Amino acid sequence: MSAAGEQLERLAGIVARLRSADGCPWDREQDLRSLRPYLSEEAFEVLDEMDRVAEGGPWRPLCEELGDLLFQIVFHARLAEELGEFTLADVSASISDKLTQRHPHVFGERQADGTPQPMADWAKLKAQERKKKTGHEGSVLDGVPTRAPALLRAERLTEKASRIGFDWPDLHHVRAKLQEELGELDEAIASGNRDELEHELGDVLLALANLARFLHTPAEDALRMAIRRFTARFQHIESTLRAEQVPLGEATLEHMERHWQTAKTKEKALPPPTRVPRASLIALRLPVADLPAQRAFWDWVAPLLGWSAERAGPEEAVYGDGLYRITFVAGPAAPSPATLTFAAPSTAAVKRLRALLEGMSVGGTLEVEGGSSRLSFQDPSGLRWEYAVGDR
Repeated sequence: MSAAGEQLERLAGIVARLRSADGCPWDREQDLRSLRPYLSEEAFEVLDEMDRVAEGGPWRPLCEELGDLLFQIVFHARLAEELGEFTLADVSASISDKLTQRHPHVFGERQADGTPQPMADWAKLKAQERKKKTGHEGSVLDGVPTRAPALLRAERLTEKASRIGFDWPDLHHVRAKLQEELGELDEAIASGNRDELEHELGDVLLALANLARFLHTPAEDALRMAIRRFTARFQHIESTLRAEQVPLGEATLEHMERHWQTAKTKEKALPPPTRVPRASLIALRLPVADLPAQRAFWDWVAPLLGWSAERAGPEEAVYGDGLYRITFVAGPAAPSPATLTFAAPSTAAVKRLRALLEGMSVGGTLEVEGGSSRLSFQDPSGLRWEYAVGDR
């Protein structure tokens, strides 16, 4: 058993002891209803520590808060086990099964020669899961908790809708929609109608959440960080007024504004975080001279690698595996000296792809050296690619 498994088992044993007849009276009294506020509190404390880490703070407090959240999960599982509903092992099995089913390009069934099945559409996978659970496919929008913060829920709902093509084509159109909604809000303000104000303000907030999605900057996170800045600046005003012996509530707006601007200046003068949040590589955008030839080549090769073509404009060709995306765009480009590598699941998969590429009729060049665990090929634009077993 791994160290993580041993410690999780130890935690489960501690919770079982706390719930036993000779355990802790407080823990024995808890049920699902009484634990709700603690679960929410622990989740938000994790978010607080994540924000501090993002600003350059230490990681250890985040470790401790994740432990508190994990305790809640183990505690809930223990309550269910006592009632004969499910166990902690069932919880782990449930999420493990879900992850493997939703990533067939990684964990899916292999063909006889070892190659992965092409990546299935994410929305279709979710629909299959819902049908298995409830007997019907339900809505693409299912699965976003109604109790989630409204900005977070708005962003997730528009993201889910986008998976079946219900989306704006680009950032420019999203920004224009926000401008349109702001205009309608101005009209509602002029009218003074309370119902219209609520309606149009809601539309503006929804448009902002959608804009945040296109900017890859979650609205909930952005607002939470803005609130942190507001709190720090306002508390600076309070402390400065106390130092000046000006009673709270008696300072003029101009007086407080001066202290607000001082706080902003000090904030901007702070050094950047000592720990820069890790940026995950999620996409490559590569210019190619002959886009039609490139598209023809990759429309044929991508499914062999478990990737699939995605919706794209006339001046680009996009391929993804559900996690990463490669975009080819029309433009002048010289052959790259770099080699980009795909992970092969087995030597049999390498052998099969080599055989298929040897007979390709859509351009590109195959380099057959490299043994049974690796092959290299060049696409029509001159970009070099590798299909290899193991880390390289």
